[in-house]
Amino acid sequence: MKRFWLSLVIAVTAAFIMLWQNGAFAEKPKPAGQAVKSGAGTDAKAGAKNASRAVAPTVQIDKTSLNNGGTIIVTGQAPVGKPVYLEVWAEKTVRASRFDAEADKETGKRPYILYMTHEMPAYYKIFVPREQKENLDIIRKEGKKWSYSKALKDLGADVAYSVPGARKIDRYQATLMGSIIGSRGTPLPTMDEKENAKRSMQLVKARFISSDKVFSADVEVHPDGSYKAEIKIRKGLAPGTYYLSAAVDKNTKSRPVSFDNKINFPLVYLSNGGTSVNLFGPFFLTLAIAIFGVLMGAGGGFIMNPLLVSIWPIPHTIVAGTVMPTVLFSQGSGIYNYSKIKFISWKLGVAIGLAMVVGGFIGPKLTELITLEQFKFVFGWILLILAGLMFWQTTPGYLEKNKKEQAILKEFKKKAEEAAKTKQG
Repeated sequence: MKRFWLSLVIAVTAAFIMLWQNGAFAEKPKPAGQAVKSGAGTDAKAGAKNASRAVAPTVQIDKTSLNNGGTIIVTGQAPVGKPVYLEVWAEKTVRASRFDAEADKETGKRPYILYMTHEMPAYYKIFVPREQKENLDIIRKEGKKWSYSKALKDLGADVAYSVPGARKIDRYQATLMGSIIGSRGTPLPTMDEKENAKRSMQLVKARFISSDKVFSADVEVHPDGSYKAEIKIRKGLAPGTYYLSAAVDKNTKSRPVSFDNKINFPLVYLSNGGTSVNLFGPFFLTLAIAIFGVLMGAGGGFIMNPLLVSIWPIPHTIVAGTVMPTVLFSQGSGIYNYSKIKFISWKLGVAIGLAMVVGGFIGPKLTELITLEQFKFVFGWILLILAGLMFWQTTPGYLEKNKKEQAILKEFKKKAEEAAKTKQG
């Protein structure tokens, strides 16, 4: 019996050793073909992806300097079959703000949040492939209702949008009244990158307003991947350095190239307006307006405002603010000369002046909150009403009813002339 168990143990042990030596208990390797196929496929995909990212488009420009605008010819090479988008921006920056008071569709509540940045490029534009011209025309037809974020997606231009989204945007919890009286409200926490980029799109539209100012379908892409575009920098834009980069997707962009835009006197750059103006035009226009304005007993600002907004590409907020101190010159000289001939009622003037002090606090903030179109609409109606009132006062019927008033005015004028002669004598 013992021999039986001993023989069994020896036999099992021997069998185990033989099987082990033959690899029966070793880990079975994967088929060589399968292993190569899997590894090669993964490596090929990763390699192709990395290669696609590595091959960034090239950019060349035909000139590096402009004199008050001009045309830059851009050429380069991009991966075959890829659309090319050009992002162009100015180094100089301006302020952009937006007061969000749109009611939430679900709750009906208004956020009353003021978004503001001082780092918006004075010039910013994305040039898209010519094939997108039809889509761009559709966006133009939307008029004031167009959405910048939607336009980026529809045109595929979101792959090139980067510069404004990277700029710092502040936000404040405000009220409408707080904004009017000059208070920005309570600072809110810093936004994350995604939210910051989203709000930057709204500020781009608030700053440049028209879709034509931020989009243009001028990039011609050839089948071999080469491309060409004409970048037109209009007259009156900010001087200094401009940058240009090409993108085919969000991960494949060129390094920016730069060119300069120079201006010379009599052109001057308005840093708060982000534009340049020839001084001679506003100077002679203001001279004529001052003569007429003082003649009518006004500073001339009500005439200068609509003319400056209509003739030169200056934001209405800057026009309104700039005209205010200029009126002081015409009013100062006018006050001096009217006081010499005793044509001033100081009691009435002071009373009216107190009301204007209050209006001086409210007016600037209201100007900032309204759009250029609203500004022109309101100003236009005010001028029409004043014009209608003045024409009505020249009609025979009105003059007949106010003979007594005319007699008083004549007597006042007579006494004023006599007083002036007495003083001169």
